[in-house]
Amino acid sequence: MTETTTAFDGDAFEGTVRRGITVDSERGSVELQAVTKRFGTMVAVDRLDLNVRPGEFLSLLGPSGCGKTTTLRMLAGFEQPDEGFIRISGQYVQGIPPYKRDVNTVFQAYALFPHMTVAENVAYGLRQKGIAKAETATRVSEALDMVKMSKLADRKPRQMSGGQQQRVALARALVNRPSVLLLDEPLGALDRKLREEMKIELKLLQSQLGITFIFVTHDQEEAMSMSDRIAIMLEGHVEQLADPETVYERPASAFVAGFIGRNNFWRGVATADGVRAHDGTLFVAAKPDEQVAAGEAALAAVRPENFQLVSVDPGTSRNSIAGTVASVAHFGDTIQYVVRTSSRDVLVLTPRANAPRLSVADPVWCTFTPADVYSFSARQADLVLAEPSAEGNT
Repeated sequence: MTETTTAFDGDAFEGTVRRGITVDSERGSVELQAVTKRFGTMVAVDRLDLNVRPGEFLSLLGPSGCGKTTTLRMLAGFEQPDEGFIRISGQYVQGIPPYKRDVNTVFQAYALFPHMTVAENVAYGLRQKGIAKAETATRVSEALDMVKMSKLADRKPRQMSGGQQQRVALARALVNRPSVLLLDEPLGALDRKLREEMKIELKLLQSQLGITFIFVTHDQEEAMSMSDRIAIMLEGHVEQLADPETVYERPASAFVAGFIGRNNFWRGVATADGVRAHDGTLFVAAKPDEQVAAGEAALAAVRPENFQLVSVDPGTSRNSIAGTVASVAHFGDTIQYVVRTSSRDVLVLTPRANAPRLSVADPVWCTFTPADVYSFSARQADLVLAEPSAEGNT
């Protein structure tokens, strides 16, 4: 979602910030308009447009260096944009220091004071603001209840697990009752089991409180399982902003298709109804995901779970690829096959209940429907193909 931007008027903007003027907007809304941030000659964030709805759980997702953490730091006030506007709850926040913004940040490193108890850590910010002792005690108790840590209020950080410390860090941020909570890869230091538990707890807590959460992660499972919408970032801009189902089923670019979930990609040439791969396979697509003129370089893609494996030759190269089984791996309720074709290996995932009985070296055909085919231009081929030079004619 983007907005039309206007020219930056520095003098008018500085006056707006000094006067603390706000525009008509709900508490918890966030707007970034044509925001750019440079570090020397490197552009970390490139004319970024983004609107976050009040009470939304939005994830900034992307590979290292895509600009997601820099964006979060600009929202928190730790960095200032070189161009563009940022508004939080309708207020322009450029030049406003972090402690005066109606936001709080939870980091991957818990940053708890080791000499303080849990309750003292949570109360620290309120005491710095001069909040009365009675109100501080009430708000600390409420915050610890929210994260199920009331029984450990008198413990020191060293006496707690990583998951418990992260809950304390979350309570310390929530006790200030911010309109927006910023979370910078807060689950990254936890083991897998604790991450799974905290994902559920975070989403339930956000739904209960109705606070806007902006969550930075490089882990697609975290983003997909918790978010109302996901902003997938690449090279300082948003490639796609949509709900999890949309970014998975209808990716806006080859990069998104490869970054969200898994995909098998083929280089080829666009046709009137899809892509003819360099290995001769004809990918017929129900609807092109990116308009490419016939004869232009293109990419076709099929997700591993969308293949049907058959042992009888369907007699066509349209949405069918011949090969032999190279490996079979069992993952509980799913079986993974690697099928070796004339040009490359194809990854196939099949629910155990529907999986054919196949062994290594068995001949097999990977079939799929037009609705299973993604088709894109070749502009991002080098991003999604690990070894593009080895993929037929390049």
